[in-house]
This record gives sequence, structure tokens and C-alpha cells, in this order.
Amino acid sequence: MNGLDWAVLIGYFAVMVAIGVWSHKRVDNVSDFFTAGGKMPWWLSGISHHMSGYSAVMFTGYAGIAYTYGVTSFVTWSFPIALGIAIGSKLFAPRINRLRSRLHVASPLEYLKNRYDLKTQQALAWSGMLLKIVDVGAKWAAIATLLSVFTGISLNQGILITGGITAVYCTIGGLWADALTELGQFIIQLLAGIAMFVAVFVRLDDHGGFSGVWDSPELQGHDKPLVGPYGTVFLLAFLFIKLFEYNGGMLNQAQRYMATPNAKEAERSARLSAILWLVWPLVLFFPMWMSPLLVESQKPDGSDSYALMTEQLLPHGLLGLVIVGFFSHTMAMCSSDANAIAAVFTRDCAPVIWSRARTWNQGQGLRVARIATVVFLGLSMAAATQVNSPAFKDIITVVIKWVAGLMGPMAIPMMLGLLRAFRRSGPTAALTSWSMGLLAFWLVNYPIHWNVEGGVPLQYQVSIPLAVSLVLYILVGWIKPEDTPERLALIEKINTDGDGTAAAAIPTPAGPADGVVRTTTRE
Repeated sequence: MNGLDWAVLIGYFAVMVAIGVWSHKRVDNVSDFFTAGGKMPWWLSGISHHMSGYSAVMFTGYAGIAYTYGVTSFVTWSFPIALGIAIGSKLFAPRINRLRSRLHVASPLEYLKNRYDLKTQQALAWSGMLLKIVDVGAKWAAIATLLSVFTGISLNQGILITGGITAVYCTIGGLWADALTELGQFIIQLLAGIAMFVAVFVRLDDHGGFSGVWDSPELQGHDKPLVGPYGTVFLLAFLFIKLFEYNGGMLNQAQRYMATPNAKEAERSARLSAILWLVWPLVLFFPMWMSPLLVESQKPDGSDSYALMTEQLLPHGLLGLVIVGFFSHTMAMCSSDANAIAAVFTRDCAPVIWSRARTWNQGQGLRVARIATVVFLGLSMAAATQVNSPAFKDIITVVIKWVAGLMGPMAIPMMLGLLRAFRRSGPTAALTSWSMGLLAFWLVNYPIHWNVEGGVPLQYQVSIPLAVSLVLYILVGWIKPEDTPERLALIEKINTDGDGTAAAAIPTPAGPADGVVRTTTRE
């Protein structure tokens, strides 16, 4: 990097902070801070939803997969995300929006207290916050790794710089600041991604052009969609995981649906995000697929290949723009996660552990929300310093194994609880699903993994916990139905628009084991 690249980078940081300051004027209460007051246009929500799913892990961990295996990086990552969001645009997006518009909640988990009970809500809230600290920590470590390649600063210094700047704009501006900075970051990403695509495409003339390059020895097997540990089972597991994760299971995407004015707008937002996930990653991944022709990675996992290629191919100025693109991905995801977790703590956890929290006025709640955002970012930055330690291992291990493996047990009760089809599943099913899913994750990834020659394959490490949680959630719901009239009324509110007068009749609760039939009530 030279002075021009630094100018681009510093200018980017300044604009992000300025957007946060401007957004501060639009935040008057907790609802504005966490859900933009339900006033966010669908196209901004869709772009924000799309951007909040990226991070620098794409340019480190997934760049390493692309460097080693080729197009499977797209087939087993962004394609399942696009398909999952497309399905969720009908299945989940409208219902999550109604959590705000009909139930008037500001946190995606706030409705769980009435859908199940307080114990279930607290279990999912606290475990979700802990998982997010690890998840976001991996993102800080990824961007700091890239920054160290370009500038030579240490990993911890890079974590402090990116985390500190993100804390400023997302703390003062809330979800509005997140969405508006993500719009700017999307524009930057567009310019940087196209610049890198063109630079690599031009260099292919030296290797037989686009049509002949796939025959190169360096790219042997790179055109196969499913290779190595990323086979059919992994693809199916990842599709199922991303269906829950990117439609709200990891909380920050749920806020984008909640921020739109109504359920129809939330559906349009999700469709836009799905299209972007299907098309745009192809532009970003293409240079990564070609990277073995152009650079030789210095790391065994190939995670530095994209950074090395960028330094080699792009002139100063454009190099700075691409580095800014790295930052934009990570800061978009981490700021949205911080906002979501602050919502969960402020709305779901604080009132339970602190009696004064139940009497906060709007100003006090807003101050606590901002403090919670800063605390979460600080904890995630601390966790980032432990990535590559024996406990967490490398960045991609954290993101794929820990996050994908643990997401299912936490997301299934939240997401399936929205749907009429799972109305029989109550707090017993939810807590059993959650706890046994976590136990399955520990068993598969540690005791069993240690005692199987070669270890448990990755696809089973991430899919078995989710499968255990799903089966138990459904099975316990049928064995011990807990569909009370109050819970059925809540589910109807989530599944219908309007004032409820035209809502479908509430289903009759399942009879208890002794055969006594309960009475049916209507909303």
C-alpha cells in the first residue's frame, strides 16, 4: 500500500462514521435503533440483508477453498444461501415482519416468551449471544489477517482498528446506520469486485483464454461442483442450515425483515437478497478460482491467495478500493450482528436479570442498547484474538464447524415456532431440541471425532446437530403436544395480516394424553 491506498481507506472510514452521525438523528427510541421503526424501504432492506451475510471470511477462508477446490466454493456456499433465502421469502420473511407489525416486538427472540415460555426464551437468547461472540470474533480475525498482509500491522492492531470504527457508527446510528453504510459498502464492493474480475480476466490470455484455462494443470478438478470434503451430503446439510440461518436464525437477517413496513415488503426484500446471492458471488469468486494460475499461496489452506493476487494485479488506488471492499464486508456483518445481539440483551435478557430494566423509559432503554452494542463488540474482539488457538483453530473452522454446527439447535425452535404446521411443539419440544442438539454437537465434534480414525467427516459434524434438533422438535411435539389456545392465537397473529377479523379459524388444540378435549378459542 502507498499513500493513495491509505487515502482511500481513511476516506472510507470517515464516510462510515459520518453516516453513523447522520443516522443518529433518525433514532429516537429503541424501536428505531433495532428495527428502523418499520420504515425501511424494501430495496434498502434487501441490499442490507444481502450485505450483512458477507464478511472478510469470503476473501480468506472461502478464497482458500476456491484456491484448493475451485467452483465448489460457489456451489456449496452462496448457491445454498440464495436458494434458502428464496424459499424463506415466502416461508419466513412475512411472518418475521409480523413479529414487529402485529406483536410490536423489537427483538427477534422477544416473541418466544409467549410462544413457548420464559425458560426457552432465555436459553435461546443467552446461547445465541455466546455463539455470536465467537462468530463475529472469527470475522474480526479474518479482516485483521488481510490487513496484516497489506500493511504489516499485527493481528491485534487490525482487530482494534476495524472493531473500534464499527463501534462508533453502529452504536450511535443503530439499524439505520447499518443499512445506509451497507448500501455504500455495496457500491464499493461492486466497483472493487468488477475491477478484480477484469484484471484477472485480462491475464487469462496468457493461459489459453477463458475457454482453455480449465485444462491447465493448476486448475485440475476446479470445474467440478462437488469435490473433497464438500460433497452431496455437505451441500444438502448446508442448504438446510442456510435456510434457517439466513432467514433469521442468526438474528441479524431477521431484523431486516422486521424493519420493512409490512409483510409484503419483507417478502420483496428477501427476493432481492436471493437474486443478489445467486448472481453477484459469481463475479467475486471467479478471480479466486483462477488464483492458482497467478499466485502461489504461502499458507497451507490458501487463505492468503486472494490478498496476494490483489497486490500483484491491481494498481495503487484500485488496490485501496479492494481493501476497502474487504472492510465493507466484515463491518457490514459485524455491525448488524452487534445490533441484533444488543436487541436480544436489552429486550429479552436484561428485564429478567435486572428488575430496574422492566421500568426503563425510552431514553434509558436506548442508552442501554448502545452500551450493550459496545460491550458485545468488545467481547467479540477479545474472542478474535483467540482464533488460531487450539480451542478454535483456523478461521474457516470457526465459521463452518462452530457456527453452522451450533446454529441449528438455536434456530429451529425460533424459526419453526412461526409456522402453523409445528403448533403442537411447545416449550418441552423446544428445550429438548435445543439441549440435545448442543449435546450432539459436542459428541460428534469431540469424543466421537477423537475416537474415529481420520475423524468425523465435516458434513456430519455440521449436519448431525441440526438433524437431532429437528427430529426431536417434531417428535416431542407429537408425543407431548402443548398447543394451548393462547399459543395458537399467537401463531395466528404471526400468520395473518390485518386486525385479525378475517383471520383463519384457530386450529383446535391437540387433546392431552388422558383424552380430555380442551375448548377452542378464537383470536
